[in-house]
Parts: sequence; structure tokens; C-alpha cells
Amino acid sequence: MKQDFFKYQAQTTPHPLAVEISHASGSYIYDSQGNKHLDFVAGVSASTLGHGHPRVINAIKKQLDDYLHVMVYGEYIQKPSVLFTKLLAENLPDPLNTTYLVNSGTEAIEGALKLARRATGRTEILYAHQAYHGNTMGSMSVMGFEARKKPFQPLVPDCHPIRFNNLSDIDKITEKTAAIILETIQGGAGFIEPEHDYLKKVRERCNNTGTLLILDEIQPGFGRTGKLFGFQNYDVVPDILVMGKGMASGMPVGAFTASAAHMDLLKDNPKMGHITTFGGNAVIAAASLATLQELTETNLMMQVLEKEKLFRKYLQHPKIVEIRGRGLMLAPILESEALANKVILECKNRGLILFWLLFETRALRITPPLTISPEEIKEGCEIILNVLDGI
Repeated sequence: MKQDFFKYQAQTTPHPLAVEISHASGSYIYDSQGNKHLDFVAGVSASTLGHGHPRVINAIKKQLDDYLHVMVYGEYIQKPSVLFTKLLAENLPDPLNTTYLVNSGTEAIEGALKLARRATGRTEILYAHQAYHGNTMGSMSVMGFEARKKPFQPLVPDCHPIRFNNLSDIDKITEKTAAIILETIQGGAGFIEPEHDYLKKVRERCNNTGTLLILDEIQPGFGRTGKLFGFQNYDVVPDILVMGKGMASGMPVGAFTASAAHMDLLKDNPKMGHITTFGGNAVIAAASLATLQELTETNLMMQVLEKEKLFRKYLQHPKIVEIRGRGLMLAPILESEALANKVILECKNRGLILFWLLFETRALRITPPLTISPEEIKEGCEIILNVLDGI
């Protein structure tokens, strides 16, 4: 299997981890040799309710018996999609009440950028230095890392960077700007939170210039910060909300939400201003609905901040410079990139899954399932500390 993996499946890096998976359950992933791995990454923030959550699995199985794909997005009434978008609207502030379902986070970003240009009649898009919003051409155009973009240029024109948390750069938002797109918490940059009412000040500037504020919640969304969405921690409401990853507890999905008035612009002049074949797929919508029901009907999100405290309590070590992030979106920053690499790889050997961040090379990614137990948190943190002691 390993030989065929390298021969037939396209790779994303020269050195993938190449763990052969047998099965997964709860907070653990099991390999084909029978070893279990405590999962501190959750498929890069995707498996919100852990692996094989009964509510999600049962919803998927039920929908499988009813129907799979029946029609391109938006033509037929499919109960799981309607129920999910309705429940989502009930848990979002006005005017975020209409959702377009797509297949991935990067596709949702593409739709949001198109909607912003359509709604404003403007072309300029601002984005943040060290931003990551996906890897398709539009999403890459608002990626704040020039070295990664250069081989694929030219990209979408009239996209310009500003500095995240830099208050003076807010003035770059003008009457020419269709939208500014920001991660509520910068992911690849090292789980950087907004400071000094940064998002509120961006929101105010957008109001004054007629610019739309797009917030990318692909990583912070669906309970990871202790709120359903990260922006709810900062007293600000975007014009367009983008989501993905943890939305369906491990199924491929994305969405963007805006006001009905804005979203209506995509259905005419031209018709099918945005279109997708598999967006809103009933099976994936059923998984999304089950995930959202579990988050909103239980105290799971309330537990997130208590679990954050445990991580911060246990991960005290001289080689950990600081711990960035919020909730279960945490990034211990080590003394060097080399040390971070050694820790991630050695923890893998000892049965703990950690991962890297895109741009902050000194970071350990800790984004476990929200269902992780206090005992599992302690177990994983002890592995990290033991590895640090031995390096």
C-alpha cells in the first residue's frame, strides 16, 4: 500500500508522514500495524466531534438510505440542506441569514470574493500579510505569502496586502475597495488573534467606505474558540461569513453566508452567478446538520475554554516560548523551527499526532476534536513535555 501511495497518488510535499490508516474512533487514529495515535490535530481542525461520532454517523447512514446526489445545487428542495441553513441562520446575528453551500473552504472563499465584487461594483480586494484562505487561484490571490504565489502568477488582479493588527493600514480601505478579507484568527501565521479592537475598527472603516467585510472562519468556526464562530468573541459582524473544515465533522464541505439581499445578486444578471454541482449534497448536509445540532444542543462549546486552560496548565516548559490562540485552536511556539520539527516527528513515534502551521515554522498545531477528554489532554501534553525534556 505504501509503495502504491507514492506511485499513484499525487503528493503535496516531498516527505509526507505516510501513516497507513486502519480505523479511527473518538480521539484516536489507528494504523495498519495496530498502533493507536492520540489525535491533537483533528484532520487540521476538520473533525469537530472526533472520529465516528454516533450522531454524525447515524445521520449519514440514514441519508444514504434515502438518496445521494439528485440535482445540481439550488434546484431541488433537499431536507438536510434546508434544515442546516435554517438552523445556522437561527444561530447567527442579522443580517447573516442566507447560506450558499459548496464543497470546500477555498470554493467558499471564491464565492465570497465574487459576491463582494458583484455587490459593490468595485474590483479592489484587500487581504492581510501572512493570510491563508485556500489554494485555488482566487484564494491564492489573497494569500499573504508571495513566495508561495510566485510560481502561479499572474493571479486575480487588484488584490493588495495590508498588515493584520496594524491600525494605520486600515486607512487603505477606501471607496475603491470592494471588500477586505481577513481570517478572524490568523491560522497559518501562528494563530494570531486580533488586538486593540482591530476588527471593530476595520468594521467601522468598511461602514464609512461602503466596503464589505469578509471574515474567514474556516478554522475558528464551529465551536473551536468556545463560540460557534470566532467573530462572536470580538463584538463584530461581517457582511460575508466563510466557513468549512469543522462544519461537517470530517466530510468535505464549505459555505458562505450573507444577507438575503446580497445573496440574491448571484441568482440573476447573470443567472447562475455562482454554481456548483455537488454543493449542498444531502449526505454532507446531513453530517453538517448533525454537527451543528450537537454543538447547539449540548454544553460542548462551553467546555472548550476549560479545555484550553488545561492545555495552558500542562504545557509549561522552558522551551515553549508562548502559547498563541484561543480555545482549542492553540499554537505552542518553540525556540526554533528545527526544534518544532523534531518534536512533531518524535511525538508521532510516541503515538501523538501534532502538525505544522503554514508560515509560523516554530509552532506546534494543537487543534484536537472538541470532544477530547481532560484525561486525553493530559496524556498528550505529557508526551510533548517528555519529548522536549529529551531533546
